[in-house]
Amino acid sequence: MLTRRSLPLIAAIPLAAPGIARAAFPDRTMTMIVPYAPGGSADVLARVLAPEMAKVLGHSVVVELRPGAGGHIGGAYVAVTARADGYTLLLGSVSAATGPALQNLNYDPVNGLTPLGGIGTVPNMMVVSPQSPFHSVQDVIAAARARPGEITYGSSGPGTGSHLAGELLGAMTDTRLLHVPYRGSGAVYPDLISQRLSFLLDAMGSASGQVMGGSVRAIGVSSPERSPVFPAVPTIAEQGVPDYAFSLWLGFFTRAGTPPDAFARLEEANRIAVATPAVQERLRQASAIAIPTDAAGFSAFFRAEVARWAELVRSGRVRRLEG
Repeated sequence: MLTRRSLPLIAAIPLAAPGIARAAFPDRTMTMIVPYAPGGSADVLARVLAPEMAKVLGHSVVVELRPGAGGHIGGAYVAVTARADGYTLLLGSVSAATGPALQNLNYDPVNGLTPLGGIGTVPNMMVVSPQSPFHSVQDVIAAARARPGEITYGSSGPGTGSHLAGELLGAMTDTRLLHVPYRGSGAVYPDLISQRLSFLLDAMGSASGQVMGGSVRAIGVSSPERSPVFPAVPTIAEQGVPDYAFSLWLGFFTRAGTPPDAFARLEEANRIAVATPAVQERLRQASAIAIPTDAAGFSAFFRAEVARWAELVRSGRVRRLEG
C-alpha cells in the first residue's frame, strides 16, 4: 500500500530519470572529418588540433580523411550521413562557401551544416619552378596575355582553394589560364618543378616547406599584406592586380540539428584548442590570420563568404565549374 511517506519519493522519480538516462557529452570517442588529401594544410593542422580538443572534451578525437570533389565528399558525409549528435565534426574550408554558387552539389552546405568556430585563414603562395622564366606575377600575366590558354596552373582538384585562387586571378586580370587539376597539392609539385606546369597557388602552410627547401621559387602571396614569414615576397595585389585577395580559411562545422549542449561543448573545445601554444605555433608557421573562434562570429564570417562568391559568379568575374 502507498503511504504518505512514499509519495514524495515516487513524485521525484520522473524528474531524476532523464538526468540518469542521459550521459554528459561526450561519453565516447569523436571523429574529425578532414575532406582533403593527406599532407595538406588541413590534414597537418587537424593532427595538432585533435589532441588539444581531446584534452578539453575528455575523450579521443580521431582524424578521418575523406578527400575528393574539392572537399564536398567529406562535407556531404557530415551534412547528410553522420548523425546530428555532435560526435562527428567537419574541418571545413572555403569550398563549403563557394560550392553553392559554383557547383551543383548533392547536399546543402549552408543549411545542412552549422558553423561551430573558426581556426584561421591561410593565404596562398604563388610558386614556380626554380628554372622558370617567370620571376614575378607580372611576368605570368604578360605571358598569359601573349599566349592565351597556354599558361597552366595546377590545383588540388576542381573547387579547391588552389583552383579558385587561379580562377580569381584569371578573372581579375582578364586572362585565360589553363587549369590542370590533381589529387592533392603534393601531386602537383613534381610537374611544377619539371616545368610541365607554369605555376601553382598553394596554401602557404604546404608551400612554405617547398620554398624553404629550394624546390620551388615564390613570386607572390595572396594576402592583402606581405607575410611576416616571407617579407621579401610581394603580394599579388602589389604586382598589378589591385584588390586581389584570396585565403584558405579553416573552421569547424557540425551537422545541422546538433543538440545545444553538445554544440556548446564543442564550441568551447575549439576555442580553447586554437588558443594553445601548439596550435598557435602551427598557425604562425602557416602565416595564418585569426578569424572568429566563437560560433556566432564564425557563422557571420561564413555567410559573408557565401555571399561574396555568389556575387562573383553573378557578376561573371568567376565562372561556374563544369559538371
